[in-house]
Amino acid sequence: MSKKAIVTGASRGIGKGIAMCLAAEGYDLAISYASKKEEAEKVAEQIRETYHTRCLIYQAALQEKGAGKALFDRAVADLGGLDLLVNNAGLTIFESLQEIKEETLDLLINLDFKNYILMMREAANYMIASGTKGNIINITSSRGEQSYPEDGLYGGLKAGLNRAICSFALDVSQYGIRINNVAPGAIRIRTREELIEGGNVAMADFWDELGNRIALGRSGLPEDIGHAVAFLASDKASYITGTTLRVDGGLILPGMPEMITEGLKPGEWRSVAKPVKNKGFSL
Repeated sequence: MSKKAIVTGASRGIGKGIAMCLAAEGYDLAISYASKKEEAEKVAEQIRETYHTRCLIYQAALQEKGAGKALFDRAVADLGGLDLLVNNAGLTIFESLQEIKEETLDLLINLDFKNYILMMREAANYMIASGTKGNIINITSSRGEQSYPEDGLYGGLKAGLNRAICSFALDVSQYGIRINNVAPGAIRIRTREELIEGGNVAMADFWDELGNRIALGRSGLPEDIGHAVAFLASDKASYITGTTLRVDGGLILPGMPEMITEGLKPGEWRSVAKPVKNKGFSL
C-alpha cells in the first residue's frame, strides 16, 4: 500500500522538486497551489505519467484563517490517510526595520509561521488518532541562521520554526512521530537557458556568479531539497527528530562565500585560495 503525503506550495520550484522526489519513492500525493493552477496541473500530470502514482491538486490561500485545516481535511479524506506532511508554501518579502508595513508582518506571520504550526497540529493529531508513526517536515531557510539586511521578518520567522520543532518533536516522540526541518540555501528555480529565453540575461549571470561563490561551486536545485525530504521521511532517518538539516552547499559556512571572495571575479577564489592543513583556505 502506497504511503501518502501532503506537500504545500508544490506548483513549481522547491515544492515541485519535493513532490517529484516523493513520487519517485512511491508516495501518493496531495499538492497545493496558491494561484498557479496550470503549473500545478502540469506537475500532477508529470507525476502520474512518470511514476504512476496518484497526485491530487488543491487551491489554498494558506495565509487565510481556516484555509490550512480545510486543505488538510480534504486531502486526508481524498488520499485515504496520511504518512507525511511537508510544509513548504511560503512567501519571501524583504523590508528593513524602518520600512516594515503591518500588512507585511501579518502576511508573513500567517503564511510562513502560523500556518506551519497549525498544519503540524492537524497532522500530529491525525497521526496520533490513527496510530500512524508518520513524519512532519518543514521547509525553512539558511536565512534562519545567517543574518542579512532587510531580512528580520522572513529570516526571523524561519529561525523561530527551527527552534519550535525542537519542542514539538518532544511533544510527539512518544507516538513514534518525527518532526524535522530542511533549510535550503540558494536554490535555482529556472535554468540559465530558461532565463535567457525569457530575456533575463542579467538574472542568468547573477545565478552563475552566485553558484561560483558557494563552497560546492554551484547553486542548489529543487531536487536537492526533495532528496533531503525523502531521506528524512524514510526509515533510514528513523533515529532523527527535532533537527534542522541545512542543504545549502556550504553557502553560509563561516568564511566561505563573502569573506574570501571579496573583490574577486566569479570562481576566481578557486584558483587563488590555497589550502592550509586543518585551517581550510588562505589567500
